[in-house]
Amino acid sequence: MKEEGRILSLSGGLYTVRTEKDDLLCYARGAFRRDGTSPVAGDRVLIDREEALQKKEMEAGARGLILEVLERKNVLIRPPLANLDTLFLVSAVRDPDPSLLSIDKLCAIAHHNDIRVILVFTKKELDPQRAEELCRVYRGAGFEAFAVTRLEEEETRRLLYPAIRGTVCALAGASGVGKSTLINTLFPFLSAQTGSVSEKTGRGRHTTRQSTLYDISHLLGKTEPVYVADTPGFSLLDFDRFFFMDKEDLPFAFPEFEEHLGKCRYTKCTHRTEDGCRILESVENGTVAKSRHESYVSLYGELDRTKAWERDKKRTRR
Repeated sequence: MKEEGRILSLSGGLYTVRTEKDDLLCYARGAFRRDGTSPVAGDRVLIDREEALQKKEMEAGARGLILEVLERKNVLIRPPLANLDTLFLVSAVRDPDPSLLSIDKLCAIAHHNDIRVILVFTKKELDPQRAEELCRVYRGAGFEAFAVTRLEEEETRRLLYPAIRGTVCALAGASGVGKSTLINTLFPFLSAQTGSVSEKTGRGRHTTRQSTLYDISHLLGKTEPVYVADTPGFSLLDFDRFFFMDKEDLPFAFPEFEEHLGKCRYTKCTHRTEDGCRILESVENGTVAKSRHESYVSLYGELDRTKAWERDKKRTRR
């Protein structure tokens, strides 16, 4: 009998799929390997419990077969994860200083892929004024932004639990920013599931590069499933491979630009140096943060230097 489910994890060639009835170990059809599609954690799939399995698959514990990967909202290559709804982007206020270009790049990529971004600035106690400035910039750009300290765990949970919406969420951040501390504050059971987390590497004791979904609905008081993805090695740099958009799409990846688009003097305005650009005027009057526009100009240049065939090649790897 065919039924829908969601992939929670992959281990030893077997997928754990959550259905309305139970969690089921499944093999994937060989056709996936032939057509280059790889089911990943977060995928909604169609499975069949009655489809004939080979003896070796049955002996390995498989009780179903993944027949089809249903339409994806988005998919990440590294770490492998599909249908991500919310991304908590973690950055320190100081030690290390935040890289605004890296933050803005990840925000643009996520927005382009219909992933909601929530900025979390850690180590607020080191520079409360800077923490407030950063929150103000990103709230002004249309994002939710919070400043937290490891000294106030209950307050951190009070602020961030209500911000978790959608079905699948994940956290990303460079090493040293306190992402591991934040994960242990919000989801303490994860350290028990995956082993202690190394702040240097951002990984637990496991060495897998696969993502795993954990149900956190009980923490949020929800009856419908909500998952947090344990994503080993998930840092800002990982998203370099996902930068597929054309330069013409970039302005739409900056939410605060949206109300000004189509109102510039020139139809093909690149919003970098042109006279009569509404976005440049907004930077001058302070309604668009200067740092955000500087990141836009840098990312535009990066896309402009990327050949169309290079982007097409990257797209085929998804």
